Amino acid sequence: MAPRVGLFVTCLVDLYRPSVGFAALKLLEAAGCTVVVPAEQTCCGQPAYNSGERATTKQIAHQVIEAFDGLDYVVAPSGSCAGMIRNHYPELFADDPAAKLAAERVAHRTYELISFLTDVMGVTSVPAHCAKKITYHDSCSGLRELGVKAQPRALLNTVDGLSITEMEDAETCCGFGGTFCIKYPDISDRMVTNKTDNIDKTGADLLLAGDLGCLLNMAGKLKRRGSRIEARHVAEVLAGDLSAPAIGEAEPR
Repeated sequence: MAPRVGLFVTCLVDLYRPSVGFAALKLLEAAGCTVVVPAEQTCCGQPAYNSGERATTKQIAHQVIEAFDGLDYVVAPSGSCAGMIRNHYPELFADDPAAKLAAERVAHRTYELISFLTDVMGVTSVPAHCAKKITYHDSCSGLRELGVKAQPRALLNTVDGLSITEMEDAETCCGFGGTFCIKYPDISDRMVTNKTDNIDKTGADLLLAGDLGCLLNMAGKLKRRGSRIEARHVAEVLAGDLSAPAIGEAEPR
């Protein structure tokens, strides 16, 4: 029987880049999953959590848990959101045994998209074509909380026509950090300047990553400095769908 997977779309994908959600759906179905997209889902609560608003975060987490409880897996095209659910939901309810049990039930079944495809579903290749030179940014939460590093590169290496050139300090933060870039804009700008320096040095055509927040930050900086390098979510390339404009580019009229 095909596993029933709840697709956690994420706020940024919903509001800024729906094509990532459709690419995730395509990849999950191709892997043999039955995909459910609960209409009741909302933010994972990370902005409130990072701002110290624990009561608000609990309210949001309750809604997410109820929306996805009963599914075999929860999958998000974001290491940041997946890490929030998987690693931080249970600790939110440490003082409420019943709520903690429900949180653990969902948390233990939550994965970042690419790691789910490779580590759980056993996907080893994709039938995509992309004749471009890419470089890959390792987003902080995916890398450090969920161990996402080799999985996207393994699948990208099976994309026909694609070549990977690693940037210097690929594992270093891009300076986004959710609310960090708002609280500390000068530090954030210096970090993304360093990051985009390293991206430009690769001579890549495409910058890929697994978190849209990082991609919006880096794409914005690349565009402001006049770089020709485009930015896309890794799921779009793996799904073989580059029909949407690059991140930060306008839709054709």
